[in-house]
Amino acid sequence: MTVTQELVEKKYREYHTRINDALGQCFSATTPETLYAPARYILEGKGKRIRPFLTLLASEAVSGSSDNTMKVALAVEVLHNFTLMHDDIMDEADLRHNRPTVHRKWDDNVAILSGDMMIAYSYELALQAESHRHCELIHILNHANITICEGQALDMELEDKTDATIADYLDMISKKTGRLISAALEAGGVAADATKEQLMSLVTFGEKIGRAFQIQDDYLDIMAENGKSGKMTGGDVINGKKTYLLLRSLELTSGEDHDLLHSIYMNKGIEKERVPEIKAIFERCGVLEETARLINTDTEEALSVLENLPHPEGRDYLRGFANILMKRDF
Repeated sequence: MTVTQELVEKKYREYHTRINDALGQCFSATTPETLYAPARYILEGKGKRIRPFLTLLASEAVSGSSDNTMKVALAVEVLHNFTLMHDDIMDEADLRHNRPTVHRKWDDNVAILSGDMMIAYSYELALQAESHRHCELIHILNHANITICEGQALDMELEDKTDATIADYLDMISKKTGRLISAALEAGGVAADATKEQLMSLVTFGEKIGRAFQIQDDYLDIMAENGKSGKMTGGDVINGKKTYLLLRSLELTSGEDHDLLHSIYMNKGIEKERVPEIKAIFERCGVLEETARLINTDTEEALSVLENLPHPEGRDYLRGFANILMKRDF
């Protein structure tokens, strides 16, 4: 069977619905209301469900089936949403998916406690999976949780660091963003009883795709049409965020261009009216082309390791979904 992009998109829509329906059965307890209602609320948001979809696809690439993997996929998505709930507190964010964040709808204490409960609930879902490898599943989730916390800490440290390097940034995104993506794939492999070599391929695929996905976010922040991503174009520059584009362009520029970028780096931002100036600098120094090449290289390296997975159709769906993610324009 030839897996076309149309088939991948159809499968994604079908699985997105299945995942959302299953998430709707989580947190059925009604009391204490302030513990369970916030967890239900955040799961009702318009999440893309990329991570649980990858969990199901990983299982299919190993065994040809994801029939016994849904609980594991839900565990991954619940853990992901816990991180979002706590991130929103730390970022003092008002909105997520165009709805008030949990800590705004209730308060910080409610969001902290509900998020803490979601961690344990995630582990419980993994333990309910039809698998004889529960210990590995819990270890994967636990390692991902610890690594995400490390990434968040590195992100906070990076904000105030005056000598941040690209290596610092790549380490941060590999932990804050990349590890949960690779963990989603690894957990799907374990649920399908994957070998050690197959798991290594899934993890490598996740790490490469995760890095490409985050760097692409940096790229699209300045290149996407205003409002298409739900965010203001150039928001990273306006807020002085230390992204791959900013850090690399500091290495590639000199003179007035370098001085302006350095002022953003040190002063933590610039007026939104000056975003076109920064985009022009990025174009002149070649960082946009270089970033696009890096995204493509990471994607190609990710796709190459899929050949080690035994089920052709599952492999092709993973490959197709990765290509869709890397061709997005928002």
